[in-house]
Amino acid sequence: MLMFNTDNSRAAVERTISLKYHDKIILVSLRRAPTAKRFILRVRLAMRDAVLTMPKRASLRDAQDFAERNAAWLYSRLQGLPEIIPFAHGSVIPLRGEDHIIERKNNNRGVVWIEGAENDQSLKKLCVVGHDAHIHRRIADYLKKQARNDLEDAVSKHARALSLAPRKISLRDPISRWGSCSASGTLNFSWRLIFSPPFVLDYLAAHEVAHLMHLDHSPQFWALTRQLCSTVDQSESWLTKHGAQLHKFGVKS
Repeated sequence: MLMFNTDNSRAAVERTISLKYHDKIILVSLRRAPTAKRFILRVRLAMRDAVLTMPKRASLRDAQDFAERNAAWLYSRLQGLPEIIPFAHGSVIPLRGEDHIIERKNNNRGVVWIEGAENDQSLKKLCVVGHDAHIHRRIADYLKKQARNDLEDAVSKHARALSLAPRKISLRDPISRWGSCSASGTLNFSWRLIFSPPFVLDYLAAHEVAHLMHLDHSPQFWALTRQLCSTVDQSESWLTKHGAQLHKFGVKS
């Protein structure tokens, strides 16, 4: 069965094989998983690559044959990946779920700031000072700072409701998880949540705070999450539909 998602297999990469289709070379990473009962071919949007998970006892020849039989499907999926949107002058990116256009400025008014839309048909501007070579880093730094501020506020709100306190809040750029909670009480989040609407970020904060009490996804955990957040279903639906798209912004080639 073929699957198309952005999951990152936890199995170790064994090797990479190559396929040729329509005069194109497609590289496929192989991962041998002890629990796998069949071959599973995935395309990862975040990495823009292909991964083939294989059963523990499967041979490399079998893996090559499986990949070659599905080369057409794989080629189609890779060709259909959404276009990468760089942090560059003229790019449109979402900030808290609302589209903004990046505009490079030549003045000295700060490094990055937001300007309102000029009319109902135009977008808000995400303004940045500096040469083109500096835009990516400055926009990325600004977005990560905004994400940290929003997540710290949301976590603090939900943690206070439970009289709890996380050990630490960490921002990362994971491929397959929007948030996690360690056994020591550290909460980890994807900074890319700043692209999503505020209700989605708030839900993820509530979700991970609830893990401070229940390190599982038991009925008790979900009951507590719903107690903290009223948009669980709406947020889960949004992430299922749009979450993978958040990985296309700001990827450096």
